[in-house]
Amino acid sequence: MNSFTITGESPSQHTKWLLEGIRETFTNEGYTYFDTPINDINLVFHVIDPESPRPFRRKAQGTFVVSVVETDETPQDIHKEAYPYLIRSLANHLMYIVKEKHETEIYFLTPEQGRYSINFYHDEKNDGLFQQIYKRLKPLAASKLVIDNDFSEDLPEPLWTGDEVTETLRASGKKLDRMNLLPAPFPLEEVLSERDIRHLKKLYGIGGLSYGNLSARKDENSFWMSASGIDKSNMSEVGKDFLYICGYDDENNRMKVSIPPNVTPKRASVDAIEHWMIYKEHPGVGAIVHIHAWMDGIEATEFNYPCGTVDLAKSVAKLVSESEDPTRAVIGLKNHGLTITGHDLKDIFERIEGKIIPQVPMQ
Repeated sequence: MNSFTITGESPSQHTKWLLEGIRETFTNEGYTYFDTPINDINLVFHVIDPESPRPFRRKAQGTFVVSVVETDETPQDIHKEAYPYLIRSLANHLMYIVKEKHETEIYFLTPEQGRYSINFYHDEKNDGLFQQIYKRLKPLAASKLVIDNDFSEDLPEPLWTGDEVTETLRASGKKLDRMNLLPAPFPLEEVLSERDIRHLKKLYGIGGLSYGNLSARKDENSFWMSASGIDKSNMSEVGKDFLYICGYDDENNRMKVSIPPNVTPKRASVDAIEHWMIYKEHPGVGAIVHIHAWMDGIEATEFNYPCGTVDLAKSVAKLVSESEDPTRAVIGLKNHGLTITGHDLKDIFERIEGKIIPQVPMQ
């Protein structure tokens, strides 16, 4: 059963009208609406107060939250002004409604710093408006998140301090930094209370937000990957900066990570499931780089599935398989960035040098 709810107090009749249209559209598309959220509800539209944004307290990891904010001030820098609301409300998506005299612009922002918008004029019928919103947000309600880790202290001792593969990852992280492709990790502690950070860690194991990641194959069944929430320009420690990914437990929906003994590990990147699928299907792929940037003339996913979902991983893996050479593919993630495969990391950087567009086009 696909389920959804709407929580919080609408600040105006305008937002109330928008949410009623969303409720009717999702219901007509087969989603079940609950006035009171059930514990495992799929999707929550959560109206927040800009002066005091409070998060919706999820009871399950599979619940995706769209925070809703209304303003009558045209933003000068939409990302700078709106993104903190997404983080403060612990949301998966933000609808930032900018209502002017004759026109409304609805901005959609993602934790990966993706951004796109829909606008409409108040004196027009706008018959297709709610279908546009539905198509934008349907991937949230239908996605399967993979964020749990199964850590085992069984990493072979010769790998406790790394190897030649982690050295290539370290050098590649520094190269991404020199190419200005590593946005600084978002400072959660500047916008979240200690209580909210504890909630994030409890529910998702998130201790920080950083963007982009790298991985390189070790053998047929395992690969090294940069960890979540770290400075990828300064990686050094196995179990904290470099993680040894050795499988995916489909039954329990967990990434399997091998670590040295007596290490408090960082979490695996949410993109680990995507990398795992690609390595599993294509033995010739030796490395993968994911960056929040773009290149011209590439194939891209149809939907903007959230990071860390099986759905995004499958759609990217499918495009890799359909590419002319899956071992050297460049795949666009809609409103998000690039996943690039290569024989090794050197091969990837040689192919993208001078071709990267820093700004991801939003659709």
